[in-house]
Amino acid sequence: MKEISLAGSFVALVTPFNQRDQVDYGKIEELVEYHIANGTAGIVPCGTTGEASTLSHEEHRKIIDVVVRSASGRIPVLAGTGSNCTKEAIALTKHACDVGADGVLIVTPYYNRPTQEGIYRHYEVISQAVPGCPIVLYSIQGRTGVNIEPKTVQRLSRIPNIIGIKEASGNLNQMSSILHITEGSFQLTSGDDALTLPVLSIGGVGVISVLANIMPRQVVRMIQLYNDGRNIEAGVLHRHLMGITSSLFIETNPVPVKTAMAMLGRISGRVRLPLCHMSPESDILLSAEMKLAGLLPLP
Repeated sequence: MKEISLAGSFVALVTPFNQRDQVDYGKIEELVEYHIANGTAGIVPCGTTGEASTLSHEEHRKIIDVVVRSASGRIPVLAGTGSNCTKEAIALTKHACDVGADGVLIVTPYYNRPTQEGIYRHYEVISQAVPGCPIVLYSIQGRTGVNIEPKTVQRLSRIPNIIGIKEASGNLNQMSSILHITEGSFQLTSGDDALTLPVLSIGGVGVISVLANIMPRQVVRMIQLYNDGRNIEAGVLHRHLMGITSSLFIETNPVPVKTAMAMLGRISGRVRLPLCHMSPESDILLSAEMKLAGLLPLP
């Protein structure tokens, strides 16, 4: 089986669209190079921030193809392949593994609201379909309507190719419980930028970051400081980043981060319906926080 470490800052990559609402694959290649140059530990295409729910299957597959090809083994690729249809998740997962992704990130089935047993069986069947491919669970109840309970994570952690979890419940007690009952054999990474440092402090290994789309070096630096035992400096940087981090969630992710990237001239900033551009008030707030963070010039 392939091996993948979730340690460090993995970027939850946006999906850039051009003015015709088509995926801009050239921009994706540029973003991969940008993250490699800025020390990002891994790339996560086709997740929540990548607007996977509004991509066609053809687009979804091609984005993973392009990211894997662009990365060329220089940086791990953890491809988002989740679905609320188990058969569809298997097909997307098989494709990602076949084209060379280093692992897959699979969100809990949304809308269906399966029981804990249904969640377990969903992941079990997918794992059996790709025994050589590392699988990372993705728990984000605020988006999916269901939580992966610690006992279910414990059961799933016994499956050899299920190697970790992106935890976006916001519940540090739950994360601590997962780390405790999996006895250090399971990688837990934060799904919330605001909790990266607290998650590291309880034994997590890193973050799958929205903020890293615009401030990759700073996210990498904070984790490095903590891992080097420079906790006070890590805390100072964590607090410095809180304003811009909060502003990236003033409206539904990824609208603010794509708006921020457009302000920086990196992508068009377009999102697909039913998402739409932020309100003027949110634009002003985001712009102000970007200036305070040093991303835009002060007046």
